[in-house]
Amino acid sequence: MQQGLTSRLSKLLLISVFLIAGGTLNAAESDALDSDEPARYLGELKALYLTSDERKALLTHSNSLLKTYGLRAEYQVGQAKPADLHYQLSVGSPGELRIREERRDASGNIAVRNRGFSVFGMDPFIQYQCPPQGLVCTFGSPTGGDPWLTILRDPQGAEELAKALSFLFRNLQKG
Repeated sequence: MQQGLTSRLSKLLLISVFLIAGGTLNAAESDALDSDEPARYLGELKALYLTSDERKALLTHSNSLLKTYGLRAEYQVGQAKPADLHYQLSVGSPGELRIREERRDASGNIAVRNRGFSVFGMDPFIQYQCPPQGLVCTFGSPTGGDPWLTILRDPQGAEELAKALSFLFRNLQKG
């Protein structure tokens, strides 16, 4: 009886070793696949926007997402001062990202604000928040302080924009 129990335990141990080794191989395989993800993503964007320039594709995609998920006055029912909010990103000097913010109030008045910041030395992983009780998602300023982008509350849209901006930051950091 003891020999049967020992035999079963050794079989269980052998099976668990194979499962652990198989899990390690799967993890290694998935890491190898994940390393191709940036190239695949950039390739898809370049094909989508018919360009061979990664930076141009990333800028076009980011601006397209900002237009799609832009905050519009019609979504701000009950707000004290509803306004349309449009952003346009561009590249300035090497490593500089420029942001044009256009705010149009209910009367049709337009206020434009231009900002820019250097991406050198910054963490390229963009942070954002989409509180469930709010109607906007805000992107934290890479330099600290106030949010630098505000879009309509759409967590999936915010995630896609954060991904595109992260790739754009990395591209700009190359110089």
